[in-house]
Amino acid sequence: MGTCIRTLSDGTVLVAADDTWIEGKAIQQLETTARLPGMHRVAGMPDLHPGRGYPVGAAFFSVGRLYPALVGNDIGCGMALWRTDSAIAKLNLDKLEKRIGNLDAPLDDSWREAIDAFDLPLSGHERSLGTIGGGNHFAELQLLDESYDDEAMAALGIDRKHLLLLVHSGSRGLGESILREQVDLFGHQGLEAGSDACAHYLSRHDGALRFAEANRQLIARRILERLRSDGRAVLDINHNLVSSARVDGVQGWLHRNGATPSDQGVVVIPGSRGDYSYLVQPLADARSLFSLAHGAGRKWMRSECKDRLAARYSVEQLGRTSLGSRVICADRALIYEEAPEAYKAIDSVIGALQGAGLIRVLARLKPVLTYKTRGGCC
Repeated sequence: MGTCIRTLSDGTVLVAADDTWIEGKAIQQLETTARLPGMHRVAGMPDLHPGRGYPVGAAFFSVGRLYPALVGNDIGCGMALWRTDSAIAKLNLDKLEKRIGNLDAPLDDSWREAIDAFDLPLSGHERSLGTIGGGNHFAELQLLDESYDDEAMAALGIDRKHLLLLVHSGSRGLGESILREQVDLFGHQGLEAGSDACAHYLSRHDGALRFAEANRQLIARRILERLRSDGRAVLDINHNLVSSARVDGVQGWLHRNGATPSDQGVVVIPGSRGDYSYLVQPLADARSLFSLAHGAGRKWMRSECKDRLAARYSVEQLGRTSLGSRVICADRALIYEEAPEAYKAIDSVIGALQGAGLIRVLARLKPVLTYKTRGGCC
């Protein structure tokens, strides 16, 4: 156990099996980040891939200084899993797709009371609440495909008779505005812990976390209303954030950029829209900075996806998956960028986490209908 946690250099580890596909540039970014002032330890997950200067799919532990750029421009991006009372026995994909309709437009005035109940700080981004956004964000109806722990499924209220709803979104434009403010003021040099600038960032950061959590809840409630269904949240986890933490007796700041916390209970690790997702019980471990992979991880750059796939698949073909599920995505560029082929196989990521002794798999979830956009997300 733990053989898939590899030491790359002093303070730098990578969670990966022998056959885990990791791009060299991502490892270079991980090692560069490890040399930032005050950085004590960094950990790459098996979904590690290059980002804009810093790797995605990693956790970073610093002392005395924190780095907004390591959290990135979508503070609070994460996933919420809901159980619903929509019966699988009555499943009709045509009706399901029609009922969901268009989720890109802002919520109307009938949602005002629900929005106000979250008591969010005014940010100028309220109109994006309840919307998924672009990129790799989605909402997906799923079903329980395989249970490896029936007792755990019963405790979570998950069964084979009803649909599940997985929502992946974040703080929308709010997180971007917060990062832009920090970069304009301080570049990428980070913030001294305890300074006024640090306190200001953390205040805005925490507001963005609440915004992202509210956004996921509103998206879920919006979909449930369309489906004429009731539901309840099973979990809600943030993947992009920074928080005060103690690691091996040292007090500092734990940053996650596309990394799932392993110290906050059961989590979902999703595959691409044409692959399974896994419900897992984390086994918290300081070596991985109490973090896990947050998904399959990109294999191809967005800019190269259409050239690689256009000769093989039409847009219409990409709206159906090998698992029999459907994809709603009217953005002709995005449907290629988010094709299953552009991502690593989720089983390879889960296998590496198991080999590292970081998770216990509880269930496998199968996609039924994935919503990306009707064409107006951005």
